[in-house]
Amino acid sequence: MKQLFKSVAPALAALAAVAALATQPAAAKDYLLTGLKPDKLALVDIGAREIERIYTIPDGAGAGPFTITPAPDGRVAYALVNHWESVSGIDLDTGEEVFRANFSTGDTRIKGAIAMEISPDGKELYVFQSPVKLLLGEYQVQDTRVAVFNTADGIGAEPVRTFPAPRRTALLSSSTDGKKLYAIGWDITAFDPQTGEVLEVLGVRNWDRENYSEPDVLDVWPQWEQASTFSTPYYTLRTDMSMEDPDAWKTGMLTLDLHSGEMVQRDFESTAAIIFSTVVNPVRRNEAYGVYTQLSKIDVAKGELVKRIDLDHTYYAVNVSSDGSELYAGGTMNDIAIYDTETLEKKGEVRFPGGQDMGVASLRVIER
Repeated sequence: MKQLFKSVAPALAALAAVAALATQPAAAKDYLLTGLKPDKLALVDIGAREIERIYTIPDGAGAGPFTITPAPDGRVAYALVNHWESVSGIDLDTGEEVFRANFSTGDTRIKGAIAMEISPDGKELYVFQSPVKLLLGEYQVQDTRVAVFNTADGIGAEPVRTFPAPRRTALLSSSTDGKKLYAIGWDITAFDPQTGEVLEVLGVRNWDRENYSEPDVLDVWPQWEQASTFSTPYYTLRTDMSMEDPDAWKTGMLTLDLHSGEMVQRDFESTAAIIFSTVVNPVRRNEAYGVYTQLSKIDVAKGELVKRIDLDHTYYAVNVSSDGSELYAGGTMNDIAIYDTETLEKKGEVRFPGGQDMGVASLRVIER
C-alpha cells in the first residue's frame, strides 16, 4: 500500500497544482482602447500586437468617437458620439450598449464639448456641456456646466445634478480619491464633484510668473490613467529678453499629480518643436513623452529634453504601458506605433483594416 501511495502521490500532487492554477484568475494585461470614424470603438491586445475586437456604437455616427473614458474595472467604455450630443457606454465583453445619455432636448441643443471623466468608483460620469437655446430669431448661448450622470441608470440616463464650470474647459480629470474634479482649460479649477463648490484655482494662462508672457496650452487628450498624473506642454515667451533671440521662446511641461494635487510648471527647452500631447511614465515618473511630428523624451524633474526622433507621420495621442517599457502613439490615421521608452526605438505597429481612421480619438490603456 505504501509503495502504491509513493507511486501515485506525485501524480496527485501534479493534478492538484493544475487544479489550483485553473481556479486562479488570469493575470491582467494591457489593452488599448481607441475610436474609429465614424461610429466605432476598437480594443487592441497591444502585447500580442493584434486587434481584439471592433464595436459599432448604435446611433453613434458623426465625426467619430473623440473622448473615450473607460470604467475603472475596464468593462465598459464611454464615448462622446452623435456630433458630441450623446454619451454611449459599450460593454467590452458583450459589445452591447449598456448606457446612453442624449443631451439635447426640445429647444435646447447641448454639446458635450470634449471633456468627460468617470469617478474612481465608476458610479458617476462627469460631462462638460455647452447648451444653446434655439429661439425663433437667434441662438441664445447658455452658461457652460458639468452634468453628472449615474452610470447605473443605463439607457436613457438623465443628469442627476449639474454645476457651473468655466467656458473653454477642455478636459475633466478626477483626483485619485474622487474628492476633486479638475476642470482644465485656461486655468485649472478644482471642484467638489458632489456640491460643485470651487475648492481652488491653479493658474495656467493666469500664472504669476515674473518675466514670462501668458503661456499657450492646447490639450484635449485624456491619458493620465497610468501614472495618475495629468501632463501637458506649454509655450511661452521670456519678456526680459528680445523677441529676436531664439532662446526667449520657451517650451515647458505642466504636471498635475492627481494623488497629491501638486502642480509643477518647468521649462525644458528653447522652443524647437511642436508637441500636441504628453504622458508620464508610471515607473520612472521623472520621464514624460510627447508626440506630434516627432517623439520627444523629457526629464520633467530636471527640466531637460533627453531625446527626440522623427515620426513616420503626425500623431496626436500617446500612452504608455503599465510597466513603463513601451510607448503607444496614435489618434490620427489608421496605425498605432509602438516605441521603447528607454531608447525610443520603434518596436512595431498595429494597423486597422481598410484604412479606418482614428481621427483625434483618445488612446486609453485599460487592464483586462
